[in-house]
Amino acid sequence: MNHCRYFLSLIVVLVLALALAGCAKPPEAEKSAADAAMTAAVAAGAETYAATDLDAAKKILDGAEAQMKEKNYKEAKQAYLDAKAAFERAAAAVDAGKRAAAAEATTAVTALEEAWVNLEAAAKPVERKLKEKKDLWTADVAAFTEGLKTVKEGIAAGPAGAKAKIAELQTIIDKWDAAFKELAAVPAKPAAKKK
Repeated sequence: MNHCRYFLSLIVVLVLALALAGCAKPPEAEKSAADAAMTAAVAAGAETYAATDLDAAKKILDGAEAQMKEKNYKEAKQAYLDAKAAFERAAAAVDAGKRAAAAEATTAVTALEEAWVNLEAAAKPVERKLKEKKDLWTADVAAFTEGLKTVKEGIAAGPAGAKAKIAELQTIIDKWDAAFKELAAVPAKPAAKKK
């Protein structure tokens, strides 16, 4: 008789345990928190300045979603918590990424300014040979000057955006450097001899 009661108690406990395990709820709060952390990281600029950290966090979030589909709620809850923490790390890394991009852009601007000074020096000896290119040179001087000003102002606001403009300015320098070298290689026409 004691065995029957013990056996019956064991069956009731097992049934209750299975019933409670079957009633586990999806971790909606953790999912919402992870989604909010992702939105905050993206809004902070993680796609541009902390892309590696953001991608890692997205992979963790994808794993949490897969656990949800499998109804592994305990694992999904932990994965959502991990994803939230990873998104927060990505958002925190944005400032360091911006500083690094600003330093890189500032270095590039310094190199551009130096290259421009050298280019202007190279322009002096061939100035008379420019002829029909004189107007183009004048226009590019103005474009470079304005572009450099824009880049310097843009570094503080968004250093990643300054990269494209820096590349554009470098193209102007490269174009005229090649043109001036070509013009310098052309011998000057001798003055006509008077009889």
